[in-house]
Amino acid sequence: MHCQTNNFRFGGVMDMKIREVNENKKQFISLLLLADEQENMIDCYLEKGTMYVLEDGNVKAECVVTDEDNGILEIKNIAVDPKNQGNGYGKALMDFLAEKYAEEFDVKNAYGSADEMFDDENIDIVYIATPHNSHYEFLMKALQSGKHVFCEKAITVNDTQLEEAVKLAKKKNLVICDGMTLYHMPVFKKMKEIVDSGKLGPVKMIQVNFGSCKEYDVTNRFFSKELAGGALLDIGVYATSFSRFFMKSKPNSILTTANYFETGVDETSGIILRNPDGQMAVMALTMRAKQPKRGVVACEDGFIEIYNYPRGDKATIVYTNDGHTETIEAGEAAYALDYEVEDMQNYVLNGGSEEYLTYSRDVMSVLTDIRKQWGMIYPFE
Repeated sequence: MHCQTNNFRFGGVMDMKIREVNENKKQFISLLLLADEQENMIDCYLEKGTMYVLEDGNVKAECVVTDEDNGILEIKNIAVDPKNQGNGYGKALMDFLAEKYAEEFDVKNAYGSADEMFDDENIDIVYIATPHNSHYEFLMKALQSGKHVFCEKAITVNDTQLEEAVKLAKKKNLVICDGMTLYHMPVFKKMKEIVDSGKLGPVKMIQVNFGSCKEYDVTNRFFSKELAGGALLDIGVYATSFSRFFMKSKPNSILTTANYFETGVDETSGIILRNPDGQMAVMALTMRAKQPKRGVVACEDGFIEIYNYPRGDKATIVYTNDGHTETIEAGEAAYALDYEVEDMQNYVLNGGSEEYLTYSRDVMSVLTDIRKQWGMIYPFE
């Protein structure tokens, strides 16, 4: 798989190491690493046990690499000049981490702040992969700077934020795209063609599971209400996107119940959706117990089943009349991010993102309504 770049320059706003870096991506991804001044763990690519000292006049910090596999850099013994206390140590760390990442992966351009990258007129598309609570801020800044935006899921934390971003993007004639992998996987495009063709009859019911057993850690972002943690925005967005992708219209009826983690975020939930066409979806989400990532689209004359659906590359059709099966294969799970990049570039060049943006808007509306039923509000909302 080789990703065609079309000479676009990508900038990335991230708080964690990039999940895949291949030879093609090295050529055009300009990476920004953000160091959150409220956190003491920052991702970076450095050798375990190595001690670094950062000093820029305002701050001196000793850092040691504690986990090479996960790229964890722990910051110790922070001393900030009292006269510059408000500046914190973020700038020194951001410059340092951006430089180290650029060295490690031969990245042409690295930036010490988001504003530096947004001000670079040579950047065409910004990739946002920070915690959910900061997506909206960077999304709007990127659009205001005239950049197209590819934003990781959940694209925002509520529908009001997304609608404001859509309005600004339309005003500036820019593309915004949701980093929902299944929208871009080749096998899902094939599945969609089959369902829409009527070959299996009308869609009646959709079932989607997603269970991720996160390690018990009240300080982890997955369990942080301040960072918009919880199962719904982390994994529920996949299940809801799967459901909406195969429904003829947006759900207008929602039944749901949830259990909550001690920090106040949703830990497990059951969700039933129904749209005006009478199609239904049943979703089961867990964040402290494993479930198979399984999706089923049940039609009148057969059903399609797919496992590991967020990056699926193989699905099975079972026909109702005689039980015989058919296998659908397309793409490769390992190239999920490449498919996203290719689609994003195609949207910028040729348009065509409107259908997927409609799905994203519908999904965010559903997720917002679910949280309203739960009475779960994030502190910054």
